[in-house]
Amino acid sequence: MGEDPDRNEFRDGLPSLSFLEGGKLAGYAGCNNFSGGFSLEGTSIKLDPGPMTRKACQGIGEDEFITAMSRVKNIKAGKVKLTLLDGPTEIMTLIPKSE
Repeated sequence: MGEDPDRNEFRDGLPSLSFLEGGKLAGYAGCNNFSGGFSLEGTSIKLDPGPMTRKACQGIGEDEFITAMSRVKNIKAGKVKLTLLDGPTEIMTLIPKSE
């Protein structure tokens, strides 16, 4: 990824990730929800989306999002964003949801 997502590929809403206590990961891939885990050591991170709901989805956005998550190897934290990287290559940037 590393660029703005094509909103046409995510008709039901853009993907999201929530990093929870105890190394738990939850999120929405654009069509299905998932609940898995993550491991963090320094700036190295591994994301495992774990089990997903199994709704039929249009387009390829969800598959691209899940594939991108598997490529993430490290992070860079900023004041208002978290950048997920594969070495120096930006995979995706996460920003907090507005309440």
